[in-house]
Amino acid sequence: MILKDKIALVTGAAQGIGKAIALRLANSGADLAVLDMNLEKAEETAKEIEKLGRRAIALKANVASLQEAETIMDETVARLGAIHILVNNAGITRDALILRMKEEEWDAVIDVNLKGTFNCTKAAVRYMSKQRYGRIVNIASIIGETGNAGQANYSASKAGVIALAKTIAREFATRNITCNAVAPGFIETAMTQALPEKVREELAKQIPMGRLGAPEDVAEGVLFLVSDAANYITGQVLNINGGMYM
Repeated sequence: MILKDKIALVTGAAQGIGKAIALRLANSGADLAVLDMNLEKAEETAKEIEKLGRRAIALKANVASLQEAETIMDETVARLGAIHILVNNAGITRDALILRMKEEEWDAVIDVNLKGTFNCTKAAVRYMSKQRYGRIVNIASIIGETGNAGQANYSASKAGVIALAKTIAREFATRNITCNAVAPGFIETAMTQALPEKVREELAKQIPMGRLGAPEDVAEGVLFLVSDAANYITGQVLNINGGMYM
């Protein structure tokens, strides 16, 4: 119970990596605010957390709106008592080669992935700064470090959340607020499971460990960064990719 008495908010926590993170933090003692655009699935995740003996609330908001981000942070504090941990996981893709990428596809990804991370962080640090304690983790991507054809918007957004983490780390270090990024490689999610088997095999060949990661692998990294074991770690990128990018 290394997170006993801690309150965490995870964005995009209804399924996939976000859900795995929320459940792992709950298993370690944290109470959770489960945020997602899909309120029904967020409520299902919240119920699973409650079965673990922790408090949980499900919230719906568009993180691309600063006003909505501030509202859900206020609601989290009002209903759970505080906000100690923020995991910026919400993200979308709108893939296309840059000459074919529409302006609205660029804007949509930047708005959710990068601006959404900014909005939630800005809303959370108001509380964290006053209490002189906070742990923030931005879920980036290997693509934010290597780039990828057909993902100009996504790679730019994920590179942005890495740079944002480093800036927040510098601005709030004296307030005992750490901010780090986790950059997953190819992870077993609904998106990768929908790929043809041959494509999945080719992906695995690019990974030194020879397999795709599990959402739980990412969750363990996040747990470490928000725990007291990482009290002196801030502004860093934790790569969880089976050795695909070194």
